[in-house]
Amino acid sequence: MPVMTYMEASRQALAEEMRRDPMVWAVGEDLGRGGVFGQYRGLIDEFGADRISDAPISESCILGAAVGAAMMGTRPVVEMRFSDFALCAVDELVNQAAKARYMFGGQTRVPLVVREPIGMWRSSAAQHSQSLEAWYAHIPGLVVAVPATPADNKALLKAAIRCDDPVVYMEHKGLWPLEGEVPAGDVVGEFGKARLVREGGDVTIVSWSAAVHTVAEAAVRLAEEGIDAEVIDLRTLWPWDQGAVLGSVGRTGRLLVVQEAVAVAGFGAEVAAFVAERLHKALKAPVKRLGAPRIPISYAPVLEDEVRVRTEAVVAAARGLVEY
Repeated sequence: MPVMTYMEASRQALAEEMRRDPMVWAVGEDLGRGGVFGQYRGLIDEFGADRISDAPISESCILGAAVGAAMMGTRPVVEMRFSDFALCAVDELVNQAAKARYMFGGQTRVPLVVREPIGMWRSSAAQHSQSLEAWYAHIPGLVVAVPATPADNKALLKAAIRCDDPVVYMEHKGLWPLEGEVPAGDVVGEFGKARLVREGGDVTIVSWSAAVHTVAEAAVRLAEEGIDAEVIDLRTLWPWDQGAVLGSVGRTGRLLVVQEAVAVAGFGAEVAAFVAERLHKALKAPVKRLGAPRIPISYAPVLEDEVRVRTEAVVAAARGLVEY
C-alpha cells in the first residue's frame, strides 16, 4: 500500500470525491492558497475558484451559506480552520443543520461536512487548542468523526462527504505530518465501526484521535511489564461502536478510557457510564477515565505538557486497574 501523510490522505479523499461528484465543493478561509495546514494545496488549480471557494472571515456566514446550499442539493465541505473558531457558527450547525431533516419531516437533508481541526499543536494556546468533540456528540442529528490514522482520514472523509446527514469531521492538528499506509482505490469508511489496534486480555483501553497513539505506546510499555492491554480506536463518536467495546471489556473485565479533551463531561464519560451500566457484574475493577484537567491550555510548552495526557499516565492507570 502507498505511504502518505494524514494531511495528504485527506487532500486525496476530497479531490477524488470532487472528481466523482460535481456537486461536491469546498468553502472556507484561505482555501485558494492551500488552507492553514496545506490540506487544500493545489486543488484550486484543478477545480477552480467556484469549487474551491475562498470566503471572508465570517464563520457564521460561511456555514450558514453552506447549510442552505446543502439543502438545495449540493455537498459542501466547510473548512473552519480550528474547532475553536467554529463556535462562531454553532447556531448554524446545531440549531439549523442538525435539526432540518427532522423538522421538515424528512423532506430535506443536509449533506454537509464541517472540518474542525482539534487538539494541542505546538503552543497554540487557549483559543486554538481545544478538543470539543463531546459538544457535538451530544447533539441529535450530527455525525462525529475523529480519525487517528492517514488511512482512516481518507476513508472516513469519503464517507462523510457521501453521508446525507451533517458530519462534524475533527482532524487532530498534531497528526497532519503522521505517515502511514493508505489502501489504494475507492475505500470508504464505515461510521460506528471501531478499529482494533492491539489485542489483549488484561485491560481494555478505549481512545480516539491523537490519543490513540499515546495509548498504543503505553500498551507496548505495559507488555514489557507483563500486562496485556487491548487497544480500541473508536474512529467515530456518533455513532460509536458499543458492541466492540462491550465485547472487549466483557473479556478483560477492566476499562480505561483515554482522551485529550477535558475529562469533565467529556465523551469518555459516556463510554464509561455505558459500560458500567451494562457490565457492572463482570468488572474486575472500577472503570477509569483519563483526560485533561478543567483549565485553559497554556502557550508555554512546559505548562501545555502539564495538561497533556502522556504515556506514563496511561501506563500507571492501566497498571492500577490490573492490580486493583
